[in-house]
Amino acid sequence: MSNENTVLAPKKKTILIFGISSFVGSSLAEFFKRDYRVVGTYNDHPISIPGILTLPCDVLVKEEVQLILFSTRPDITIYAAGMSSIIDCALEEKKAEALNTSGLFNVTEYCQRYKSQIVYISSNFVFSGEDKSYLEMDIPDPNTSYGRTQASAEFYIQKSSLNYLVFRVCRLYGRHILPDGQTWFEKFQKYINGRENMTVDDYINVGFLDVSYIALIMKICFEKNVQNRLFQVSSNDKLTFYDFAKTYAKVFGESDHMISKGRWSYPVMASAHSNAASADNKLHFKMDVSNVEGFLNIKLPTVEESLEFTFRRYKGVKKVGGRQSSQGDAISFI
Repeated sequence: MSNENTVLAPKKKTILIFGISSFVGSSLAEFFKRDYRVVGTYNDHPISIPGILTLPCDVLVKEEVQLILFSTRPDITIYAAGMSSIIDCALEEKKAEALNTSGLFNVTEYCQRYKSQIVYISSNFVFSGEDKSYLEMDIPDPNTSYGRTQASAEFYIQKSSLNYLVFRVCRLYGRHILPDGQTWFEKFQKYINGRENMTVDDYINVGFLDVSYIALIMKICFEKNVQNRLFQVSSNDKLTFYDFAKTYAKVFGESDHMISKGRWSYPVMASAHSNAASADNKLHFKMDVSNVEGFLNIKLPTVEESLEFTFRRYKGVKKVGGRQSSQGDAISFI
């Protein structure tokens, strides 16, 4: 039989995710495994995801990082390891510095050697919280230990890597794909569904996006072979956690009577510059997203639109007049 008309399927590119046991890392792995060969590393929390090879690796040990890069030869390497809690980073500054910067430095170095694109996920907390719309070109001025480590990582990658992508994101939310994992969003849902009273922060204003949005934007960038760019990815508006909770209740058809305003801990570094006073005496971390929207020809949602997508993604059932109304139709993602 002739093989002249045989069409071979294109070889899948390989994505390596450092920190695959994290909420963002595991969410990205689950999203990308359909179109890519995905390999992930973990340190303290072993993880098993169907269809994905997971391996132990300490990002602070250069030999282990080199072995992973050498053996997997990824086309793309995503750094989703490190500490993401503002409070934990303030309490353990040395550990945060090690995982959020030194670990990334090791991975970036070997990505260069093995010709893998390094992808770093930063956040709006590289800024100080002035009441303005921050641009990519604005100089980072963090007021927390967490933000300082991310600003250092951003600077290092842009100065030392020949093939990188940096995504400066707002607050990402969603459910952990692991049964023993629980995100802040899931804890929040538990309170709402259980009709429990909760005090929610009304001091920090940030954007909120379903984690699927950053995954899709990354995929678009990978398919277009975008290199050496920093993109800000956020909802087109900003809310406090209190306002987010109220919006969630509206979208999911839940009661918001148990939600009250409060102020959560926000440990500011002693060395941080004092923030410019805003009219409402709050901190604001609004990021301008016109760059990524124009470059990729997309439109990012508002927080409410993102929550509506989340509702449908989880095949939610909204309570209407004592009955339940399904709103699980497919949507146009962006």
